Amino acid sequence: MSSRFAHRGMGVTEKSKRGILGVLRELFGYSRKLVVPTAVALIFAAVGAVLTIIGPDFLGQITNLIEDSLAGEIDLAAIGRIGAILLAIYGLSALFTYAEHYIMSTITLGLSRDLRRDLSRKINCVPMEYFNRVSHGDILSRVTNDVSTLQQALANSMPSIISALAQFVGCLIMMFVTEWRMALAAIGVTVLGFAIMALVMLRSQKFFTARQKGLSELNGYIEEMYSGHDVVRISRANKKIKDTFNGMNSELYNADWKSQFLSGVMQPLMNIVGNLGYVVVCVLGSALVMGGEISFGVIVSFIMYVRLFTSPLSTLAQGMTQMQTAAAAGDHIFDFLQEQEMSQEVDCRPVPEQIRGEVKFDHVRFSYPDNPEKTIIKDFSAHVQPGQKVAIVGPTGAGKTTLVNLLMRFYEVNSGTIKIDGIPTTQMTRQSVHNLFSMVLQDTWLFEGTVRENLVYNNPNVSDQQLEEACKACGIYHFIQTLPQGFDTVLDDSVAISAGQKQLFTIARAMVQNHPMLILDEATSSVDTRTELITQQAMDQLTQHRTSFVIAHRLSTIRNADLILVLKDGDIIEQGTHQQLLDQGGFYADLYNSQFERVS
Repeated sequence: MSSRFAHRGMGVTEKSKRGILGVLRELFGYSRKLVVPTAVALIFAAVGAVLTIIGPDFLGQITNLIEDSLAGEIDLAAIGRIGAILLAIYGLSALFTYAEHYIMSTITLGLSRDLRRDLSRKINCVPMEYFNRVSHGDILSRVTNDVSTLQQALANSMPSIISALAQFVGCLIMMFVTEWRMALAAIGVTVLGFAIMALVMLRSQKFFTARQKGLSELNGYIEEMYSGHDVVRISRANKKIKDTFNGMNSELYNADWKSQFLSGVMQPLMNIVGNLGYVVVCVLGSALVMGGEISFGVIVSFIMYVRLFTSPLSTLAQGMTQMQTAAAAGDHIFDFLQEQEMSQEVDCRPVPEQIRGEVKFDHVRFSYPDNPEKTIIKDFSAHVQPGQKVAIVGPTGAGKTTLVNLLMRFYEVNSGTIKIDGIPTTQMTRQSVHNLFSMVLQDTWLFEGTVRENLVYNNPNVSDQQLEEACKACGIYHFIQTLPQGFDTVLDDSVAISAGQKQLFTIARAMVQNHPMLILDEATSSVDTRTELITQQAMDQLTQHRTSFVIAHRLSTIRNADLILVLKDGDIIEQGTHQQLLDQGGFYADLYNSQFERVS
């Protein structure tokens, strides 16, 4: 990908509308290797179109030969020679056209492959806050719909436009060479066609842009609603969802209908202009023939020229319509490719092979980029010894998950430092930091694949024995044995897996990864009490000799933590062991006792 995309930022409110030429400039700037093949293909398209223009002149010659021979014998040899020339001309035209289509299809398919590759790479390079303001469905639409739209328009429309322009100019020249008065009459009619085409294009561009925007928004909404389908049904929000969907769908329909209507009007109008051109040529040509100024063959040639002269208008209209759609799609693609990326990682230290797991937070301060005025972590300091199990508790919004995000370098701190084994995380690559942690989140994630593939995800050097031991430790081994093919069972919609079982799978995956540090974010929130006891025992094994950070709302699960950090409003208000905090009788003690009061 062009390096200029890596540093150039463009905010949400600064999206540009490049237009057709702007998108083409971006494309050729994005991939320089497109320039030469595209130029060759367009030259082939122009040559193929020009060759077809020569045909009417030869047809006029044949007509004159037939007209001259009405009083005598027809010169079949001359007609045969002209026919052979025509056959060669049209054969060459077909060959050039085929070459053009082959080149354009090849390079545009390569372009779409490169764009999807770079869009996929870009997803991993934009900061996390980007996903807070753009839906996943919108991004998916750019990778699929917009890239396909752009590829098809470049492969089909651009050569058609060049071919039509070459045909138009060639016909213009040939008509003036043949008979200038009839040429002026034909041009006068086609000027009307150009005016109509320009007017319709100016009116329709905004509807094509609105259509692509509406399609992305609708895709994002659908993806969001289907992923939360259970919540929608339980909340009885079906009617509200349908009303919102119908409103968005109607807006998309209106934009699509208007764009298609205006583009669809162009073809009939161009046909009318073309037919009017036939009438003008026939009337004027008949008058000139009767006056003895031209031969009848000139009229035949001009009828063909008028068809070849006006048909490019329809092709241009259709091609420009598709290019307008491509311009809207290109805006979406390049707006995303030019989003501000995370800061560059240079001069980073290599991570030691043996990580002890000492973590130090030193006056950390943080606010989210989309709301810098609201400080989430105000002045956080803590020192975690290697191998300690640290529990982070506090009310909702206290900054518990934010603290973990900072530790993992999903976000950068505003001030202060976070050090692992004395090395600031900002001096490590993000990938290095991520490789230090296994992570079990409250939101589980399983992909369609075998049980084995899900458990050893991106960690192929895992033996069957290690896999079985991890599954037994977290209590999921028996369930796997009940599946039809055990570890080789494909997890898809046909396999019923509860939320608790999914969470046990993610815990087993963390055990298999065997990283030196561990983050548990409400890892037992979806399991029953009996399974929680089994899981808790597994957690105790998993956290041995590892520095572990446990975010918990069930305070009974973190009583054996080496250190409990109590957060409130972004600050540590208490810290110590479970018993020490209970003896203090402060905020933690009130929080702990309130849970048992609710249970009783």
